[in-house]
Amino acid sequence: MTTIQVTLPDDLARKATEAGLLSAAAIQEMLREQLRRRAGESLREMWSLMPDEVLTPEIEQEVAEAVQAYRAEQRSRRGG
Repeated sequence: MTTIQVTLPDDLARKATEAGLLSAAAIQEMLREQLRRRAGESLREMWSLMPDEVLTPEIEQEVAEAVQAYRAEQRSRRGG
């Protein structure tokens, strides 16, 4: 387990604490969500660079199903 220290403006820290966003669980979930979002953005960027004839609707569906299966596996590992 890694410990991190973050410096925030007082008003932001207060509001985040009041909203329950500074708990370890909340920060972990926010980081996981950002990693998923960035992975998706990266995948969409790669897709946009591929010639249209390479990325058929069938292949796109296969990729989407693989991503969904991976996410389901990750959720089950986290217990959620």
